[in-house]
Amino acid sequence: MSPPTLYRPQRPASALGLPYPETLIRAGLSGFPSPAQDYEGRQLDLNEHLIKRPSATFFMRVTGDSMEAFDMYADDLLIIDRSLDPRPGHIVAALVDGELIVKRYEILDTRHCLTSGNPRYAPIPLDSCDCQVWGVIRAVIHEYPV
Repeated sequence: MSPPTLYRPQRPASALGLPYPETLIRAGLSGFPSPAQDYEGRQLDLNEHLIKRPSATFFMRVTGDSMEAFDMYADDLLIIDRSLDPRPGHIVAALVDGELIVKRYEILDTRHCLTSGNPRYAPIPLDSCDCQVWGVIRAVIHEYPV
């Protein structure tokens, strides 16, 4: 297994604004609005939207199939926030016995464990291994094949 690739976000000197149309729902028919009206003045900066704490955020790529039930697939990009304290139910990046893994932090029968989203992989009790949580997964970027 190759070592994980870590990416640190860099704030661009100027934000990259992408069109971000405002979705409006009308309560009745009143003619057709201009199609250009949706693009007036609104922009979306994905860095601003997805990265809450740049100095505590890093990116990693997923390998393997253990988290597919949580919609994390091989080659997906994870946005990991090191400033968050993990709580049960959070998906975390952790160093377990020297291996960097992504798992869900849960309490099973009063034992703190890391679980996968694939029944082929058994839960990892944290009291029986050397574990260091690196951060909480804030977002997953999944690209569809086109």
